[in-house]
Amino acid sequence: VQLMESGGGTVQTGGSLKLSCEVDTGSPYNQPCMAWFRQAPGNERESVALRWSGGRAFYAESVKGRFTISQDNAGNTLYLQMNDLTPEDTAKYYCAAKFGACTLQSDFEFWGQGTQVTVSP
Repeated sequence: VQLMESGGGTVQTGGSLKLSCEVDTGSPYNQPCMAWFRQAPGNERESVALRWSGGRAFYAESVKGRFTISQDNAGNTLYLQMNDLTPEDTAKYYCAAKFGACTLQSDFEFWGQGTQVTVSP
């Protein structure tokens, strides 16, 4: 599985960004569970949003109502729409994939290289 994020950047407080993750699983028939994580300097990596292959989504409390995870019908691109951003959202964001069951607490098997999101005051 190969994952590549894009769409990061710098935005002011209250602004929006949409992250993308190109997904290549090598097969259209075996779609993994997908998730977005983030890690700020000095902090542990935390899960942000999760999407089962069937479409159900789950969010960390800190982003509920502000972030939306989605995926195109072919499963080739994973998105994270981020609205009402605050400086506390500043971090490097990673997309991740895992085959089989998954939750926000799961260990994911495959990772992208990450994209930086910076929110200025």
